[in-house]
Amino acid sequence: MEPKKVNAHLHTPYSFSAFQDVDDALDRAKREGVEVVGINDFYTTRGYEEWAKGCEKRGLYPLFGIEFIALDKEDQEAGLRVNDPANPGRTYLSGKGLAYPFRLAEPYVSRLNAVVEEANRQVEAMCGKLNELLKSVGFGFSLDFQWITSELTKGLVRERHLAKALRVKLLEQHGGDGQKVKEALEVLFGGKTLKALMDDVAGVENEIRGNLLKAGGAAFVPEEAAAFLPVEQVREIILAAGGIPTYPFLADNPSGGYTDFEGDLEQAARRLTERGFHSVEFITTRNDVTRLEEYASYLHEQGFVVTFGSEHNTPAMEPIELFARGGVPLTPKLKQINYEGACVIAAHQHLVAQGLEGYVDRSRREEFVKLGDQLIRGK
Repeated sequence: MEPKKVNAHLHTPYSFSAFQDVDDALDRAKREGVEVVGINDFYTTRGYEEWAKGCEKRGLYPLFGIEFIALDKEDQEAGLRVNDPANPGRTYLSGKGLAYPFRLAEPYVSRLNAVVEEANRQVEAMCGKLNELLKSVGFGFSLDFQWITSELTKGLVRERHLAKALRVKLLEQHGGDGQKVKEALEVLFGGKTLKALMDDVAGVENEIRGNLLKAGGAAFVPEEAAAFLPVEQVREIILAAGGIPTYPFLADNPSGGYTDFEGDLEQAARRLTERGFHSVEFITTRNDVTRLEEYASYLHEQGFVVTFGSEHNTPAMEPIELFARGGVPLTPKLKQINYEGACVIAAHQHLVAQGLEGYVDRSRREEFVKLGDQLIRGK
């Protein structure tokens, strides 16, 4: 079975994205020969219909996912870093192969909506603090949260939207003069000089976010406990939506280090199994290709569904075709593992959409790989 190119984790402007819109994402995938593409926005499935229609138009096979940030209080109290290296207990989770058309019953839909509302409230509070800072330095303008919501988002507001809005408004305020914008940012950064060049949009916005909106920044507002559901509740929401609960591995950082949870791979696999997770994923540009193959191969051999993606949830535009850290191509083995994982997800969502039982555990993985391969090749 010759594997097709897959990117199973892509964010769109329905959360935050490097892409201008869904068409931009899918056009790039088509040009790069990536035939299987998974939408995977934070907390929302609002992009599913546009994704499905866009894939059909271009002859691509769509996968339907979602991403959450959960909290494991036991891990938090123990100081255990899971897949967020800076925040013990905080745990990123994905749902793969959700039912399309999307459906979610109570009480799960209310829980999901409450998390989105709380996330938006936190960013609105940061916008207020950012405006206090702008007023204190006498810049003569403020950021309109409603304008940001309506013009820069699809309903879910992230701190990256604030960073983008500030960059746009500063350019507008200074008539596009990059040097004056740089000087203004130095004032806002408390004397710290902007490192990125002004034409490096992603770099500028990342520095705004890092200096003003993250912990220690003048506009930082800590998240309330209500912004995070427990891991088990997130798993329940994913299952109720017809999806496969999936754990995103952070794996090795550029220094070769791992989080507390992931450093012992055998123990991590065992704990994930105990928690009811039979699917994992990697964002490949984070990892050394050798380490990535080591982790992905072991998990695949243990029966996990394994998929890869690129996210694209920052302003930086990278290829949709997947590479390991430093632009190193994926090995044939990694491509095969990724394709087989995508086949399982394709088969699962196909069955769930018809009201049938999908992928529940690891006992039928090969059967799902075969069905998914038929579905993808017959698209």
